[in-house]
Parts: sequence; C-alpha cells; structure tokens
Amino acid sequence: MKPVQVMLDERLLAELDATEEVRQEGRSAVLRRALAAYLRQRRREYIANGYALAYRDDDGLGTEWRSWEEQGVWPVE
Repeated sequence: MKPVQVMLDERLLAELDATEEVRQEGRSAVLRRALAAYLRQRRREYIANGYALAYRDDDGLGTEWRSWEEQGVWPVE
C-alpha cells in the first residue's frame, strides 16, 4: 500500500474517530472501504448513464431499432 495525505476538517475527523468501526479497525481501513464504495457507485452511475445514452428516445440506436419489441410474437400455447 502507498501512504496518502488527506486533509480533513476537525469536525469531520472527530466524527469519524467517534465511530466504533474506526476504533476497532482504524481510520485507514474505514477510509479504504468508503473510497472503494464511492468508486463502485461512480462506476455503476457511469454504466447506467451509458445505457441511458444508448437507449434514449432521440434515436440513440437509430430509427431501424424503433419499435423492435413489437416485431416479436410470443408463441400461442
């Protein structure tokens, strides 16, 4: 691991240090998990935005794909 200096205001640091999780595992472990969760969320948002862009209503896939779901027919049982 590589050490990184992070500046936190005193109120935020005091609130962080007051948590049971920090007392048990340490600041670094908690901050690593928080950062990993933040990056996962950003990745999900990036992917969701990509889907939204690709499937948007203003010809994101082009007119040839418009109403494609109406072309298929479920088999009659």
